[in-house]
Amino acid sequence: MTRNAHDEAQELIALGEGLSDAQQTWLRAHLDNCEACGRYAEAANRVVRALRSLPLAADSRLVRATQMRVRIRARDLRQRRERLLLVASSCALVAISSALTTPLVWQGFEWLGRWSQLPNPVWQVGFVLFWVAPTIAAGVLFLAHGTYLSGSNDASEG
Repeated sequence: MTRNAHDEAQELIALGEGLSDAQQTWLRAHLDNCEACGRYAEAANRVVRALRSLPLAADSRLVRATQMRVRIRARDLRQRRERLLLVASSCALVAISSALTTPLVWQGFEWLGRWSQLPNPVWQVGFVLFWVAPTIAAGVLFLAHGTYLSGSNDASEG
């Protein structure tokens, strides 16, 4: 079933704004040639202007409730941004600290390996385990607490 040009024009008129350039060009050309669709477009424009001219008043309770929700959301976003800044700062400090201390810890493990007469692969594995142990421990604790899996806060659980 094909749609006729009048139905297409009325649908585009109803959409109002947000038409592509090609749709606007086609609609203008159709309205120039079709008196019925031109009257429909003018009537639709009058209705839109009339609706826009009507004063709209909201109940004061609705306004207060909306303002409260907006303030709460703004506070939550501000706290989230502050936490993200703290996390980013912490990550940067850990990265710098790791970059500066890794060679020292490596030398310490190397010295300890030579002193205890361990083969190189043994003390090197010990170094790797020592270096990743805090990350593994933190991951296990987060999983045990459920923070990672549930994504919920302690405040929202109560």
